[in-house]
Amino acid sequence: MNRFPTSIRQLGCALLASLAVLAGTAHAQYPDRPVRIIVPFAPGGGTDLIARTLGQGMAKELGQSVIIENKPGAGTVIGTDLAAKSPPDGYTLVIATLAHAVNPSLLAKLPYSNDTAFAPVTLVGRGPNVLVVRPDSPYKTVKDILDAVKAGKNLSYASQGNGTSAHLAGELFNNLAKTQLLHIPYRGAGPAMTDLRGGQVDLFFGTAAAVAGFIDQGTLRAIAVTSPEPSPAFKGVPTIAATVPGYSVESWYGFFVPAGTPAPVIAKLNAAIKKASQAPEFLQKVAQEGLTVTASDPAEFDRYVKAEEARWRKVVKENNIKSD
Repeated sequence: MNRFPTSIRQLGCALLASLAVLAGTAHAQYPDRPVRIIVPFAPGGGTDLIARTLGQGMAKELGQSVIIENKPGAGTVIGTDLAAKSPPDGYTLVIATLAHAVNPSLLAKLPYSNDTAFAPVTLVGRGPNVLVVRPDSPYKTVKDILDAVKAGKNLSYASQGNGTSAHLAGELFNNLAKTQLLHIPYRGAGPAMTDLRGGQVDLFFGTAAAVAGFIDQGTLRAIAVTSPEPSPAFKGVPTIAATVPGYSVESWYGFFVPAGTPAPVIAKLNAAIKKASQAPEFLQKVAQEGLTVTASDPAEFDRYVKAEEARWRKVVKENNIKSD
């Protein structure tokens, strides 16, 4: 009478053991097909460049093709949501930027939760924005700007849109320097710089990727960088923090996968991205952006993003910043 139940139990144990072996084998063989990186921006920008260059290095490390899929729109929400709803199998990553940390406080409702929809992989690196003016501007230092404001001058600054890094950089400057620079939002960095160079606006806290070429050509002049330390990409350019203590704004790039992705798979992706981020071709391409390559562990990236979310939530609330 006991043999049948015992056989069933033995069969069940055998099946469980087989499944465990198969699962372990699956992790060991990962990846066995191409990996996709979702870029929540249009092709051609700094984020796209980083994803594509890293993708080439990752492909060598993983032994599989890495496909870049651009899904721009809604301030990165469209592409990020696609990643959040993808299977948690390690075959879909999303490259995240400052927008990822700002959107939860900037937008009334997101189709995903930053806290529960994603698992961190790595913070690739951080870089500064650059405070720039036209070449004939009378403002050569941050102190010149502060002196002009104290003298009653009404200064304006451009951004590539409400809630972007340039907008947040300007509002943080207002908060810490006790100024009231007027924000003029544009639809993209191109129109913002056109009006800056034409004299319609006074200042622009642009991303390094957006302004580096213009600085090299002499059509824009760098006043200061927004990072807490000077940037090797902009030699001789001081920090805003040297004049406005506590000021710090960084553009950053990191990778997430959908929540529930197995830890061994995340570890393999982390290792592949770390190796790819140290390749000479990657370091050369990101040099002009002043990117400091960090290639962190997942836990470090998670702490960094949570701190960014808390910091920008305060700025968004204090300045009543709304999305476009």
